[in-house]
Amino acid sequence: MSKVKYTYWQDDGWWLGYLEEYPDYLTQGESLEELKENLRDLYKDLSEGHVPCVRRVDELEVA
Repeated sequence: MSKVKYTYWQDDGWWLGYLEEYPDYLTQGESLEELKENLRDLYKDLSEGHVPCVRRVDELEVA
């Protein structure tokens, strides 16, 4: 099983978050566990190509 980093916070009773590799795709949940499940589903959709024109974050090695 692999791991991915995510950022999350609570706002007005909802848990919000996004995957570090895909910061443009925000999801939410009524609980932290629901948010994590939604992030797993989002990762699956994004990584399997179910979402068109996906923008990603990566690192570039420079001199």
